[in-house]
Amino acid sequence: MMKLLKGIEVSKGVKLQITNTIKELEEMDKFPQLGIIRVGNDPSDISYEKSIIKNCDSLGIKTKIVELDEKIDTDDLVSAMEELNNDTLVSGILVFRPLPKHIDEEKVRISINPSKDVDCMHPLNLEKIFEGDITGFSPCTPKAAMEILLYNDIPLEGKNVVVINRSMVVGKPLAMMLLEKNATVTICHSRTQNLSEITKNADIVMTGLGRAKFLDDKYFNESSIVIDIGVSLDSDGKISGDVDMDKVNDKISMVTPVPGGVGSVTTSILLKQVVDACKMN
Repeated sequence: MMKLLKGIEVSKGVKLQITNTIKELEEMDKFPQLGIIRVGNDPSDISYEKSIIKNCDSLGIKTKIVELDEKIDTDDLVSAMEELNNDTLVSGILVFRPLPKHIDEEKVRISINPSKDVDCMHPLNLEKIFEGDITGFSPCTPKAAMEILLYNDIPLEGKNVVVINRSMVVGKPLAMMLLEKNATVTICHSRTQNLSEITKNADIVMTGLGRAKFLDDKYFNESSIVIDIGVSLDSDGKISGDVDMDKVNDKISMVTPVPGGVGSVTTSILLKQVVDACKMN
């Protein structure tokens, strides 16, 4: 029978770590606070912001919201970033992306204080991942995917793992994290030829295509473990992952659901990194 790798139990474990660390910080008269920069009023950003604030409130993490006009220029956005960099009460900073096209995102990325960069924007933190240095912050989504594997005691050493995503936000840092665990990693993407042949021979498939129900049973074998990082809307307008759950049902070994899988762990990872930043700073 196919096992669903639900994120809720993993998230509970991460939140327990957060709670314990916050108690330690309070004894040192330290209080974690997340600074959020939102440019414009995109409904998905606002929804995510509300979710983060709710989670922060439940854990005892303070929030500072900086709302900026969509027409703001790069220099003014960087100035807003600098204010949070210099605010000693702010432990970590989150900038909602993607930013408007007229903003120089590279300039924004390098302006964030690396020690407050809890979403791993700054090149220094990304560089640390590629060097195997665990002292920086990791991108939250690939870190959440790894947490699900580790929580479920899924062995990685010597395993063939296919990552279907080559972005600097998900695929490339995820590949580095897997290599640190001695997995053998193949990176695929939207232009990979014979994708089904590659994935079918893998032990673990981690997909972030963002194409609803694109992967059916012909991409897997009965022992496949699938971590679905993709999120998009299907033909009925419902949230879906890359995997067609109806077609893989009981034809693979394990899979994360969407929603309720990687995404439900990602916010917990973000907040853990805020608390870790408070402890380090």
